[in-house]
Amino acid sequence: MPACPCRPDRPYAACCGRLHAGAQAETAEALMRSRYSAYVLGHRDYLLATWHPDTRPADLDLGDTAATRWLGLDVKRHAVTGPDSAIVEFVARYRIGGAHAVRLHELSRFVREDGRWYYVDGDFPKR
Repeated sequence: MPACPCRPDRPYAACCGRLHAGAQAETAEALMRSRYSAYVLGHRDYLLATWHPDTRPADLDLGDTAATRWLGLDVKRHAVTGPDSAIVEFVARYRIGGAHAVRLHELSRFVREDGRWYYVDGDFPKR
């Protein structure tokens, strides 16, 4: 059974695979992890569907997914900020082709509407 991109110690089917198949994320962190896995696996439609309609782009270009190698995800914190809002701070690392690794550090905002979590937007903290 293949490992989940967001947590290599867990099987994909029992982790993000069930969310990619239509199950609802129980927390903002679970949604953020499933979105990371969707980037790794090239699931553009899932990324758009889990992006809040107020901030969702009309289209999403994932670039050269064959040349992109995702190197890992580190969730720094998950905090509930209200009854239907939360933030998740994470660092994702990736490399495109033979270039140097990129470190993406984001503080993401999420909201829950009708029981479903959505990614709203994020800030990039300074190092």
